[in-house]
Amino acid sequence: MLASCTAASLAATVWSWRNHAMLNYGDAVAHLHIARRVIDSHRPGLSQLGSVWLPLPHLLMIPFVAVYAWWANGVAGMLPSAVAWIAACYGIHKLARRWLSPAPSVVALTFFALNPNLLYMQTTAMTEPLFLCEMVWTALWLVEWRVAIDAADGSRRSARLLWLIAIVLVAAVFTRYDGWIMALLAWTAIGIVLLRHGRLGSRAFWLASIIVVAAPVVWFVYNAVVFGDWLDFARGPYSALAIELRTATPGSGPPHPGWHNPWVSLLFFAKAAELDAAASAWGNTLLIVSALGVAWALLIARRRAFAWTLLLWLPIPFYAYSVAFGSVPIFLPVWWPHSYYNTRYGLELLPALALGLGFAAAFLLAAAREFKPKAVLIVAGLVLVMVAGNALAVLRERPIVYVEGTKNIESRQSFEIEIPPVIRALLASRPGGEVLMNTSVYPQIVAFSGIPLRQTINGSDKEFYAEALAEPAEHAAVVLAFAGDEIDLAVKAHPVGLREVARFTAPGQSTGTLYVSDTWHAQSTGVAPAR
Repeated sequence: MLASCTAASLAATVWSWRNHAMLNYGDAVAHLHIARRVIDSHRPGLSQLGSVWLPLPHLLMIPFVAVYAWWANGVAGMLPSAVAWIAACYGIHKLARRWLSPAPSVVALTFFALNPNLLYMQTTAMTEPLFLCEMVWTALWLVEWRVAIDAADGSRRSARLLWLIAIVLVAAVFTRYDGWIMALLAWTAIGIVLLRHGRLGSRAFWLASIIVVAAPVVWFVYNAVVFGDWLDFARGPYSALAIELRTATPGSGPPHPGWHNPWVSLLFFAKAAELDAAASAWGNTLLIVSALGVAWALLIARRRAFAWTLLLWLPIPFYAYSVAFGSVPIFLPVWWPHSYYNTRYGLELLPALALGLGFAAAFLLAAAREFKPKAVLIVAGLVLVMVAGNALAVLRERPIVYVEGTKNIESRQSFEIEIPPVIRALLASRPGGEVLMNTSVYPQIVAFSGIPLRQTINGSDKEFYAEALAEPAEHAAVVLAFAGDEIDLAVKAHPVGLREVARFTAPGQSTGTLYVSDTWHAQSTGVAPAR
């Protein structure tokens, strides 16, 4: 089973590599950039992790982004994502086997593992594969812990599982904000079960509770110390709320479908889950069949244990609320405004759908066995063929998450192709010269230029950046400005010593302009060449 999943992962990776798709998502590029600047900047250290995205995915990438080529080509992000995806596949199969025979368990695993959208995502630096892994293993260990609680000799095993649950919940808290709600619900439910069994005084529970509670507190303290606001991730200049306010058009109505409307938000998330999981003609059927499978499981499985898997359905209320009130819109091509944005969010429902489908397959096989035992193998084969056919149909229609990624890269690709060679040529005659630029918008320009991040002066450099904005020609050999950004305004305010050498345009993007400084002189910058 693991060998098959590994082979699928490798096949998807080869395809993604050959199609230059690992860096399609701007967010994937940004995740790689954040990980790299922790070890490669004027101010290396944990403060470079930023305030909005949670830090675990970036920390896992650091050993790999240390290899310059892997940072530039996206392999550094693929490696932890692929490992997490394989672990999630193993967890799904193991979870299904708690109640199901091999055949329906394979159905659940096949549906999950052959999903083209998730197979593509596990070749990128996006956070979904890691968080799905954490969701699956949280559910699995919660189920095993609940069984151990009822076992006569399960106290030692339940304590060990409690620590494993605490660790994976902390990982989830530091991966996505969904993990905060998952941790709250899961740990509260654990406390209620222990209270009912008279074990709330368990030393393991209270020690593990300290770790679980400390995780979000650490993030609050980090934001307060580094950015001066313990809620900077929620209300700072780079938060989802700030982005929504900047991009909204005054007087044009709601900024996105579902804004302050949980019901519409729920519909958009459910539709995103359908489009991520199934061919367009099968989406509604898949949701219904999976839900019926879960209902049947509640009737036949050990309810106390199986009820913990309902945590896998948490993304439904979470995104119904988040889209409505959390400034995280979802745009789908089938509904107004007929665009692509955050379509990947629906992937978080894949584990729940896979497990529900496995139980639905078990029901079908049980019915076949009841009426015609010899037909069981035929029915099992047909179900697997349908699951594989669904994956092929999604491929034929083009996976929606991949389509969004290709549209994402179209907006910046020309800049990433045209600007780096010019920067290299300019720096060739200015050894050690630094580039003043906004690396947060187009970080791959740096990677493709072949220079280390510490040879740039950017917004994460704080006081260095402020000094460079005040005197661009004195602090940088090369300046890259995009119309309307801070650097563009600084160049217009302090143009002395700067000479325009190239201008770059792309549809729908701000014009980029490269300047060289005629007053800059080589200094001992301590900048080493990239490796």
